[in-house]
Amino acid sequence: MHSPLQRTSATAEAIEGAFGGVGQDLGRRGDPAFLEIGQGDWEGLHRSEIDARYPDVLAAWRRRPLEAWAPGGESLPEVQARVRPGLAVMLARLAESGTPGSLDRPQVAGYRDAAVDHPWSIVVGHDGVFKVALLTLFDLPLDRFWMWSMDLCGLSIVEFRAGRPVLRAHNLTAHLAELLDEAAQTELDERSRSGAL
Repeated sequence: MHSPLQRTSATAEAIEGAFGGVGQDLGRRGDPAFLEIGQGDWEGLHRSEIDARYPDVLAAWRRRPLEAWAPGGESLPEVQARVRPGLAVMLARLAESGTPGSLDRPQVAGYRDAAVDHPWSIVVGHDGVFKVALLTLFDLPLDRFWMWSMDLCGLSIVEFRAGRPVLRAHNLTAHLAELLDEAAQTELDERSRSGAL
């Protein structure tokens, strides 16, 4: 599943292509539940423009995300209201396609358990919606929105053991190291100066 925006659709296609030789049908599909948080009046503005035009709202958003957000944009409860059904559909499909994990096996990674073939899914989306998804999965309050750090193309892995989510890895970026040649590093530096919130 992926956000239907062009950049996430292209990433989902690349992932599907990487699995193409394995002979698996990944069932790639866009799902509006995973669209990025609507930024209303902030859409298309550089971070410095937002800071100049909306300094009080931006400061409040960074400190109290349940009380302030982009004018005309989505509140976190609105985002959660559309993310929750998307997660439910994904989890139901996973539950239908295999045996659930067990709470009875060792809970510390590294023990030599027998290999288990469990169903899996890949979701390609955006940092804001992933923050809301993680808070939702772990039943944490939305005001903890800023607790998660998310890098561009970072990977997070959530395992479900008998329906209970376990965060196996978060915001992994080592897979990008070889891509960071001089031109890519320059582009990354530009992007970080470009004004991401």
